[in-house]
Amino acid sequence: MELIKEFWFFITHLDKSLPLFIAEHGNMIYLLLFLIIFVETGLVIMPFLPGDSLLFTAGALAAADGHPLSLAILIPLLFVAAVAGDNLNYVVGRFAGHRAMKLRIGKRVLIKKEWLEKTHAFFEKYGTKAIILARFVPIVRTITPFVAGVGEMNYRKKFLPFDIAGGLLWISSMLLCGYLFGNLPWVKAHFEMVVVGIIGISVLPMVIGYIQHKRKKA
Repeated sequence: MELIKEFWFFITHLDKSLPLFIAEHGNMIYLLLFLIIFVETGLVIMPFLPGDSLLFTAGALAAADGHPLSLAILIPLLFVAAVAGDNLNYVVGRFAGHRAMKLRIGKRVLIKKEWLEKTHAFFEKYGTKAIILARFVPIVRTITPFVAGVGEMNYRKKFLPFDIAGGLLWISSMLLCGYLFGNLPWVKAHFEMVVVGIIGISVLPMVIGYIQHKRKKA
């Protein structure tokens, strides 16, 4: 229980937990950030890990005085993590997708059917561009490469180039936003509120899609 509390504090108070980790472990922060981004994008059962908020916070810390984080290291490192994670997810979906969807913990399925349905709808609406757009939508970001693998999307011509483009755009834009705006006085004073706002904006397309879906049903 204590470990769960510590983990929850870590992902919900990144502005405090990341500097604390840096103070205790120094450059190991790069490994931690790499692993979080890799797991969030690479394991279909881990969509709840921080993505946008983590990148924004890391960018803000890179701009702050006294922190060892370097934007020149963060962008290529986390780009590799994001692309590697997506490709792992694609491979799992391609070769073990149907079996993975049956996995359970007790009575709960690890991969919810509605996650797959939402991602399928995303593909229907945006086609291959969904690979890029999904990078900016939590949960959909994690499920998309898995579904692309299950659906056997052409890897070399469609999935890989769009995934690389989406990964570069997502990582660089989120880090740069944090770097440019994360240390403004108002943002620093209301950092947690800003992070919640980033998450809210990220999930807005899902909320709008859900409302539209309900209206069509009605």
